[in-house]
Amino acid sequence: MAASPPSAAAPLTAPAVGEQLSRVPYLPGLDGLRAVAVAAVMVYHANSTWLSGGFLGVEVFFVISGYLITLLLIAEKERTGQVRLTQFWFRRARRLLPALFLMMGGLVVYMALFERRPMGQTRGDLLAGTFYVSNWFQVWVGHSYTAAEAFAPLRHLWSLAVEEQFYLLWPLIMLLILRYRSDRLPRVAMWLVAISVGLAAMVGAMYISGTVYIGADAVTGALSCQPGESHGFLKVFGRCINVNETMYVGTVTRAGGLMLGAAMAMVWRPVAIMRGRLRRRGRTIDLLALGSLVGLAWLMSTLWLLDKRDLSYNEWLFRGGFLATGLFSLGLIAAATHRRSLVGRLMGIAPLRWVGQRSYGLYLYHWPIYQILRDPGKPLHLGQFALAMLITVPITELSYRLVELPIRTGKLSKFLAAQRSAPTPEARQRRRRVFVIASALAVVTGFATVSVATADVVCVTQVECDSEQGREAIAAGIASSVPVSLSNTSTSVAVVSHLPVIEGPTDPPTLPPTTVDPIDLIPTQAFGESVMLGAVGELSAGGIVVDAAVSRQGTNMAELLERLRAEGQLGRVVIIQTGTNGYVNDANFDRIMAQLPAELTPMVVFLTVRAPRDWIAPNNRRIRDLPTRYPNVVILDWEAASEAILDQLSGDGYHLKTGAAKQFYANLIFDAIGRPDLKK
Repeated sequence: MAASPPSAAAPLTAPAVGEQLSRVPYLPGLDGLRAVAVAAVMVYHANSTWLSGGFLGVEVFFVISGYLITLLLIAEKERTGQVRLTQFWFRRARRLLPALFLMMGGLVVYMALFERRPMGQTRGDLLAGTFYVSNWFQVWVGHSYTAAEAFAPLRHLWSLAVEEQFYLLWPLIMLLILRYRSDRLPRVAMWLVAISVGLAAMVGAMYISGTVYIGADAVTGALSCQPGESHGFLKVFGRCINVNETMYVGTVTRAGGLMLGAAMAMVWRPVAIMRGRLRRRGRTIDLLALGSLVGLAWLMSTLWLLDKRDLSYNEWLFRGGFLATGLFSLGLIAAATHRRSLVGRLMGIAPLRWVGQRSYGLYLYHWPIYQILRDPGKPLHLGQFALAMLITVPITELSYRLVELPIRTGKLSKFLAAQRSAPTPEARQRRRRVFVIASALAVVTGFATVSVATADVVCVTQVECDSEQGREAIAAGIASSVPVSLSNTSTSVAVVSHLPVIEGPTDPPTLPPTTVDPIDLIPTQAFGESVMLGAVGELSAGGIVVDAAVSRQGTNMAELLERLRAEGQLGRVVIIQTGTNGYVNDANFDRIMAQLPAELTPMVVFLTVRAPRDWIAPNNRRIRDLPTRYPNVVILDWEAASEAILDQLSGDGYHLKTGAAKQFYANLIFDAIGRPDLKK
């Protein structure tokens, strides 16, 4: 009887000499898939409105990594009969570390020369990046992946940390699998798929829906994530941890794609596929790949991570989005590794192959370059994106040609060895030039390293500098970069002064009856966001009670006023500024005004807002329309008035920078409520 053709999942028991069914040939289609993934991520990082789900390219990378690493380990076991872990880890280090250290070294030098203020905050990111724990460092200190305000040039290293942690742990697990279950890899693959589905179910169950916010003590301003004072946060070892953000960057919760890729490697080995019956299924594989490509494109164009209008996370992303992305990635891997697949050949065309081979460098370098070029909190526009590419691509190519390839292939060590042994004058001259260049680089890098190591941790953005809570967050190492509302229905971040408490003797004398309404005893109140927070000293000096909070949304403002009205704590004159941080719809304005009826609060001053955001214009239209529906509303047009002091605003174009700007803002409010200006 003729022997049946080998299957893709043939056991690893004594393969015939030269057969090596699990060997990993060069697969151009996988480079093409890498190119698609890194392009999606880079577009998303530039401007999320261009591709709202482009961050899913990272999940595609996870699946590819799980597939290739597992396949390499199986191939080594088949070829040599064992898995040399130290050699595997050495190859990974030689592949990944040179470009990483080059990028971080270049960044340190740039910051030491041109961007010294954030150095103290970046120090922890540099250490975390060096030891591949960036994802857990970001969780611990509260650096949100979705925050836009802070200068955070190493935030993208979280995904490399997840992969490196996989590279460290997975070979140990594979060593056991290949020792005791090498003849049952298809069954192991089924278990890995089940684990991936289980992880997806766990993430879906843990997902926190609705607006995510963290509270603060009304007196001290200290962060509080106690139940009832926050939503979407847990207190872990004294830290307030954002649950959804932790699941997004966590090693375990993002392991589903890696497990799917590993399972695929156990049942879909390229050499075995082309020796079995599946080699004739190229058209079927193409249909699967086309469906997967359409599905992946649909996910990337429709899913999103954080809705900044109400600070809520996408339910469908956490409840199946990552799993669906992983499954679609498997369909594309099948095509990329099948030599008779037309889609696989198209993915392996030269331009995609070129990008894919440099995908690691492109991912490393693009984010810090974006951060250097963009204004804090702003997406890149097309001109900035083009400039970023003109900088990123050449740097990536130089890194690839001069650092990554020579070290990976061993050419650099051979070149250095040859220079040491060459006795010719030309060789000695080359050695002197190398020594001079290396010495200069060492001096510059040493200066930069000392600068970063000794830098103070200070506020970076105007939000942090103007906010007492922000300064406290800096001191605590959490940098106020969490993109959540720092106010809820019962607390606010920075309450500068409080309603007066009238005290008297235990047995007060009998007083004649009074007709004074308690509401008349409540001073003028101002409720706002980080812009108002910047002028809190000037406003409180004029007798205004200020309740302002970083990142406060319209819904938070409505909830706060509802609580204060229920407690009888709203007075006759109320000043409100809301709409800087996200869309505020008519329903929210109506909720606010429902707590400020004309018979109780005859004067409600609404300030318009300014910021380089899409929602500013519609918010201001709604604010300016309020007097047509509520006769007790007075409009203070801050957007127009601030044109006179643009040079005194912070770099983001809307926070108050100078003392004169803060006093100007306060005096506008004093004028609006009929009080004399202070310190004009």
